[in-house]
Amino acid sequence: MSFLPVFAQAVAGVAPAGAMSVIPALVFPGLVSGSAGPNLLMTFGTAMAVIVLVSLSLRPMAKRMAAVSGLYSYTAKGLGPVPAITAGWSAMFGYALVAMASLLVVGTYTTELFSNLGIPITNPGVLVVLIVLVSGGAATFLMVRGVHVSAWITLLMESLSIAVLAVLMIVYFVLNAPKLSLGSAVAWNGNFDSLAIGVVVAVSAFVGFESPTTLGGEAYKPFISVPRAITWTPILMGTLCLLAVTAQDAALKEAPLNVTTSSTPLSGLFSQTSAAFAAALDLGIAASWFACSIASVNALVRILFCMGREGVAPRNVGRTHPVFRTPSSAILTVMPVIVLVPIVIIVSGASPTEGLVNLFILGAYGYLGSYILASASMPFFLRRIGEATFGNWVLGAATSLALGALFWTAASVSLRAGNLQTVIYVAVLLASVIYARLLHRRSPKRLDSVGVYDEPRESDLFHGQPNP
Repeated sequence: MSFLPVFAQAVAGVAPAGAMSVIPALVFPGLVSGSAGPNLLMTFGTAMAVIVLVSLSLRPMAKRMAAVSGLYSYTAKGLGPVPAITAGWSAMFGYALVAMASLLVVGTYTTELFSNLGIPITNPGVLVVLIVLVSGGAATFLMVRGVHVSAWITLLMESLSIAVLAVLMIVYFVLNAPKLSLGSAVAWNGNFDSLAIGVVVAVSAFVGFESPTTLGGEAYKPFISVPRAITWTPILMGTLCLLAVTAQDAALKEAPLNVTTSSTPLSGLFSQTSAAFAAALDLGIAASWFACSIASVNALVRILFCMGREGVAPRNVGRTHPVFRTPSSAILTVMPVIVLVPIVIIVSGASPTEGLVNLFILGAYGYLGSYILASASMPFFLRRIGEATFGNWVLGAATSLALGALFWTAASVSLRAGNLQTVIYVAVLLASVIYARLLHRRSPKRLDSVGVYDEPRESDLFHGQPNP
């Protein structure tokens, strides 16, 4: 894979068009904290700053190690095998939850697309379930067929989705300019609790930027292409998000209550101007999140595949497809679960919006946990190879502390509100620690093999040739 498809994996992982359309609308009404929503510009600006710190911490490791399993292997080289297993579990948990949320968004917005096109829908819940099943099947096929194919398809989908969203937003503001004011974009209610939870949800708009770190074994010149991808993706995503949230803040504050409280608020907003505009928006959002589901699972299964090869997960998930050489066993293992969860949410009668909030918060917890461990491992990783500097120690400590403070504040607010997201995530962390300790006691050789599978090859090195 040349740089462009590697970059496509990162872009699809953050799903720019879908994320900047859906996630600000989830933060806006304060669904996550039960209070008035926080200032969107401040919320997403803080999330961007945190993620840029993470990218700067991951970059030195990406420039020195071609990893198949990303943060899991980086942590193994820096902090050792036990923290690495926790980082791997946390990252897979995050990837899985975002993939589930992605399929739920695909089902919800595709159903809304049919509605805006005037197609009668007898039972929306059944249609959402069917769309999730079809989307899950299509994603599975593309991933088994090969990451190169899926990367180009996701890049095409994201490019078209961003173009559609940009055109629609410009047209909407031209038609509604007299009724809108951007003054509210800089106003804030002073509620730090809602800001903390809002930032965690906003982080969901950026998570996945590090997914190219799982392509070290498939990328051309990974010590160049992977660091570039993880450096520029948060900056690109942050710029797009800040523009989008400023516009949405003004638009949603003027929208009727039935729009802001719906499961597809942006679509409802556009449908007031034109049903055709709303349908085009729905299509772009659904396509973007479909691409995100593929990118998230691509990253997840490569961590699981690596664990299977190293013997710290069932050996069968470490097998590749006999023809396409993709981690097909891992893909076929995780996809049924990822498809089942959004179906259960719909069948249970739960609100799709509340389901998305819970999935995104849980997914963000998973990413934050893996980011904390990987960032903390960076200076230790560099010290092992004799390249640690004072600046690296400061960067690693600052990033880990910032992530830890964000996680602690958000978890405290969530627990006080009686939500179970923090309890579920902590249970996953405890299970990973117990599992690692059992491996240490019963099979120390398998635990010692963590991180061994990811080693650079001669062909990975840069010899002065241009990077395609």
